Amino acid sequence: MLRTKILKNIVLVALAIIAVRLFFIQIIEHDHWVAKADEQHTILETISAKRGEIYMVDKGDPVAVVLNQTMYQIIIDPAAVDKAAVKKALEENVKDYLVVNLDEIFNQEGLRYSIVAKNVPRNNIEKLAAENLSSVWFKKGNQRVYPEGELGATMLGFVNADGLGQYGVEGSLNEQLAGKDGLLKSTADFNKVALSIGNDNIKIPAEDGKNIVLSIDRGLERGTEELLQKHIDGTPATHAAALIMDPNTGEVITMASLPGYNPADYGKVEDASAYINQVTEVPYEPASVCKSFAFSAAINEGKMTADTTYFNQGYEIVDGWKIQNAEQRASIYGVINMKTALYWSLNTGSIQALKLLGDNPNSITQQGRERLYDYYHNKFRLGQATGIELIEAEGYIPDPNEGWGRDSVYANMTFGQNLGLTMIQTATAYSSVINGGTWHTPTVVKGYYENGEIVPLDSTSPVERISDKILSDETSATMRDMFINNRSYKARAGIDRAGYAIGGKSGTAQVIKDGAYDDTMSETVGTYIGFVGPTNDLPKYVIMVKMWGEGHYLDGGIASNLFDDLENYLIDYLKLKPGN
Repeated sequence: MLRTKILKNIVLVALAIIAVRLFFIQIIEHDHWVAKADEQHTILETISAKRGEIYMVDKGDPVAVVLNQTMYQIIIDPAAVDKAAVKKALEENVKDYLVVNLDEIFNQEGLRYSIVAKNVPRNNIEKLAAENLSSVWFKKGNQRVYPEGELGATMLGFVNADGLGQYGVEGSLNEQLAGKDGLLKSTADFNKVALSIGNDNIKIPAEDGKNIVLSIDRGLERGTEELLQKHIDGTPATHAAALIMDPNTGEVITMASLPGYNPADYGKVEDASAYINQVTEVPYEPASVCKSFAFSAAINEGKMTADTTYFNQGYEIVDGWKIQNAEQRASIYGVINMKTALYWSLNTGSIQALKLLGDNPNSITQQGRERLYDYYHNKFRLGQATGIELIEAEGYIPDPNEGWGRDSVYANMTFGQNLGLTMIQTATAYSSVINGGTWHTPTVVKGYYENGEIVPLDSTSPVERISDKILSDETSATMRDMFINNRSYKARAGIDRAGYAIGGKSGTAQVIKDGAYDDTMSETVGTYIGFVGPTNDLPKYVIMVKMWGEGHYLDGGIASNLFDDLENYLIDYLKLKPGN
């Protein structure tokens, strides 16, 4: 009897405990357990956005140079799969795409989700699917394809294994290209099969990325890169870069840096510098090319003309430093005009322009330095980002008043030393010198490609577009005439064509070694910048080239040979009509 009573009491206590626990579960902890149940019967899946494609133009028509190819990820539940069968199937069908060590994954206690393979082609997925393995899923995605190989690689960039754009357009416009992923939330049965019923089902569609059309002409880009390689092979240069732009709009139609790489195999690059776009990301000293800006400033301020004269003795002493002309010949000693000084690229000539900017033809003044700074930094926007839709470096322009030896620093700045400029900054500023005096924000984006049509950029443009009149028409016309005069050097008339106005300026830059300029000139960087267009018309195109190689002498003359080839190729390729 006593035993029965004890047993009865135990049962009553147990029932009481169960009742209390059920009360807590059903009333007090109701929301918690509902959430737990939802977790067991809810599928949450990211709907991947399709990355936008990238186009160049071919005689005005869009041509895809970066495409998407459907690829798959393989996901497993390590705790629920037949480990031996799954390992065998994966190694037989997708071995080259595995991104994990399967044994390590299977040995991780409590792991219920693992991405084991990426970028798997459809045919491999079909073979694996035929194995009918449980707890193995396939997630559809896209992989970037670059059908043109290395063409424009440093400008285009690439997409890494995590789907993020790196370098070039892929990196700088990643947000526009990537779009926004969507979300699918649905009720599932015990086997995780989605059910069509349920008030909590949610589907947020993915927003695909925008298809971007570049202003780059595919054929001209290819021809430019082939000419760069030809001149690398035929000179001591190991590297070369070039851009061609419309000076009247800021639109860039060619942008090339060599050596390049294949964006589809970006991981095989041995030197990461190959990823760098030399046109926008690397400030350097363009040397005498900058005389274009010093002369323009003095002419625009009304301080000199092409016929203004000064006494050239072959050198200047500034802050105790002797600054010499590279060109030393008796015929140009004595009184010469500024047109002759630019023709022979005399450092004494650009220093004279600085003196005249300061209202003192005999010495450099604070006012002269400040005026030059205003033109270089504020008007020509040198030493600061241009706003082009690419990753770019700012460079630098020294302050006109702070620091030791400002006169010598600014004297050197007139012929392109003691500053840091990118090629895109230099070419954009030069364009304003010869296009009538207007600075335009450079661009490599023509628009978006939608429904088979190019939609021009408007308020959706990723950058602010600026057109700023900074020089007079008269100043620009004077500079064009002097640049055209420069082309007669070395009998360029035998290279340039009748009916075309072609002008330019060379630069040979010393490099800095051990903190000082290498006066032996054993290594230099050669630059040439110029324009081409029909006679009696504004220039249609600006071409800038740069050549360099560690331990090698490369001057503006060598760079001008590359300019010559590009100029003639451009005329033929675009069928540019001559003037009268």
